[in-house]
This record gives sequence, structure tokens and C-alpha cells, in this order.
Amino acid sequence: MARILIADDQPDVLEALRILLKGAGHQTDAVTSLAGIFNALDKKDYALLMMDLNYTRDTTSGQEGLEVIPKLQEIDSTLPIVVMTAWATIDLAVEAMKRGARDFVPKPWDNERLLSIVRTQIELAGALRKGRRLEAANQLLRGGAPNLIAESPAMRPVLEMISRVAPSDANILITGENGTGKGLIAQALHALSPRTSHSMITVNMGGLSETIFESELFGHVKGAFTDAKTDRAGRFELADESTLFMDEIANIPLNLQAKLLRVIETGEFERVGSSKTLHANVRIISATNSNLHDEVAAGRFRRDLLFRLNTIEIGLPALRDRKEDIMPLANNFLRMHAKRYRKEFGGFDETARERLMAHPFPGNVRELDHVIERAVLMSTGPQIKARDLGLSTGGGDARGLEEMSLEEVEAYLIKKALARAGGNARQAAEALGLSRSAFYRRLQQYGL
Repeated sequence: MARILIADDQPDVLEALRILLKGAGHQTDAVTSLAGIFNALDKKDYALLMMDLNYTRDTTSGQEGLEVIPKLQEIDSTLPIVVMTAWATIDLAVEAMKRGARDFVPKPWDNERLLSIVRTQIELAGALRKGRRLEAANQLLRGGAPNLIAESPAMRPVLEMISRVAPSDANILITGENGTGKGLIAQALHALSPRTSHSMITVNMGGLSETIFESELFGHVKGAFTDAKTDRAGRFELADESTLFMDEIANIPLNLQAKLLRVIETGEFERVGSSKTLHANVRIISATNSNLHDEVAAGRFRRDLLFRLNTIEIGLPALRDRKEDIMPLANNFLRMHAKRYRKEFGGFDETARERLMAHPFPGNVRELDHVIERAVLMSTGPQIKARDLGLSTGGGDARGLEEMSLEEVEAYLIKKALARAGGNARQAAEALGLSRSAFYRRLQQYGL
């Protein structure tokens, strides 16, 4: 049982919430003004604040409530604030969460969804209050993504944002260079959401050709096309009541983006070959290494689709910008691969540590993972040495090109192209004369 403060200037709203929350086992106090919130917080401690954004007659902008949120955060930064308004817009929700609100409930509300938000925010706040907010967020995130190691200052804003927005249903866009760990962030967001009892569904949009796009996402019925031997559910149908993670979202062909937009807006779709409309309640998390605003400006990505995808945007720093994480990550990968290959090591010697810290890692965390896996296989001693890593301080391969296999040369050139392009996969692909799909296949092949 938790004590919840409700703030709204409409008595019928206060009474409806009191009855609903009492039925869920909570105690409530009610106030009818913003000043009443501060008076109540002076007298009692609350597990949650639910507050309307509009109090002045004929005002629908929500500015009154928005201006108060930061002041309430100054009083108690661990108090979860859930805002409510009958004039709900995406922009208003985003602004409220930027200022410190944890979630957003439109009026009229869905009782089950509102109670889920209340339960999640109270549980999360309880964990946060046991220690410093960042430490608690780290513990929660590692529970959802065990390989997510983020000790560096560059990753602290990322962890703070995840702990704040994960319990909501907001669509989230994760940006960052290839190999920065966007998939792990998606796992953490799902693990901290109310949808965690369902498996997250993942699809790599870069690997879908136009011919199978609709079938993969929306499913098909038997006989819809030559190879459709049976009915098949698509990713949206599989992700009903769960999370759909769409990686490499920038690779969707322009002519297919309208079909994706319709499903995101309405939740409705049809299997290929069927006229029956289906509905799915899906939370969208997407990721890209491209700048989608530049893609919009170039006419390759729909602006309205971008607005639907990036209600909240989380940018991941490159590994070269979070050097404090290199050795913790390397030690984690060493333990993981040593166990996999049934070998034992006493860590890295000094030369190996220096080599790892000096390398620019254009392939980021994914490249580090594969470097350590190679070292585990190559090493014959009790510690990993610099020569086991196959790296040079200049970022290339320690050997000459003439000593490499064809695949090693190709991987080396791709890494160099990524480094020159600052991690931008599109620019690197263009510099090498490769299509985006061919480039992504090689990135996966070489672990970059």
C-alpha cells in the first residue's frame, strides 16, 4: 500500500481516481491547486504524485503544470510525477518528461493502464530511494542487460534517461554509431517496462528487402504468394502487448514508410493476402546509426514517421568517448569467452591494456568483443598479451596487408572507412562503393 497525492481542479476526477486507487490498495490525498501540492508535500511523504497540467479556466496549454514540475523535482528528485491532461499531445508529453515527469496519462484514461503506470513508478522509486539514483539505475539496467557496462561519465545521462522513460509507453529512438550497444539499450528499456513479462520482438530493417518487408512485419496468409505455404504471423502481431525493436530503421525504403507509419499511428494492419484488419498494442523502440534529420532533409525519410519514432531520443556515445569503460568491458568479455572456450586467464598484461586503451575502435563495443574473443583463442599463456589482440596503436592490423587473408583485408578496409566517416555507416558504404545492405552484411560478418 502506498500513499499517493492527486492534484486536479475537477472534483469528479479526484473522486474517480480515489475510488480506483483505493481499489488497488492505495491511500490518497487530494488537492485542487498547484499551491496545494506544495502544502501537502510539506506535511507528508508520498510515493507518487499524479497532477493535472491545467488549472486556470479556458487554459489548455499545460504551461501551469509544466512550470511547476522542475520546482517539485528540487524538493524531492526521487518523487515520481505522473502528469494528466485532457488536452494530450505528443509535444506536451515530451516536454513534461523533459522537465522531470516520469509518465503521461491522457484523459479519459484506461484504468488498467493507469494502475500499471502507478505500480511501475512506485516500484522504481522505491528502488531509487535505497541509494543514489544512478547506482540504483545501474543495478536495474544490468538486471535487464547483463552485458551493459557503463561506468564512464559519458554514459551517465544515458542511464538516467533509461531509468526515467523505460516504464512509459513512449516510442524511443536510439542513435549511435555501429556497435555502440543499441540492442543492449533496447533490452534494458524493455526489461524496465510494464511489458517485460512478454518477450521483446526484434527485426533488423537493414536485412529486409522490399519483397519480404510486408510479410515480415505484418505476416501473410496461405497462398498469398508462391512460397506462402502456410499462414504466418508478422513481427507486429508477435509483439502484441510487448515491445518491437526495429534496428537500422533508416534502411526502410521510402515507398514502404507510409505502411509502417499507418501501423504505428493506428495499431492496425492486414496480413499479406488478407482483407481482415488486425490490431496490435505495440511499444516501438527503433535504432539507427544515421542522422534521421539529415535523411528527412535529403528526402529519404518521412518527417511524420520520424516524429512518431522519436518521442524520446537516446544518443549513445562512441567507445572512444567513454574510454573509462574499455577495460571493464574487456574484462567482462574475457570472462565470457574464457568460459565459452573452457580456458582460464589471469587478465591482461600491461602491454595488452596499453594496446586496448590506444586503439580507436571504429567498430565500438562490438569490435572490442570480437577482439577479446580472438585473443582468447590465440593466447597460449596465463595472461592476454598485446600480440594476442591483433591490434596496433595506429588502429590498423599489426601485420602488413600481404600477410592477411582476403577476409582480413576486407575487414581492415571497412574499419578504416568507418574511422574516416566518424562511424557513419552510410558514408563508409558509399566510400567503399557498397550498397547499404551489402555493407551491413559485412559488418555482421566481421563483428564490426
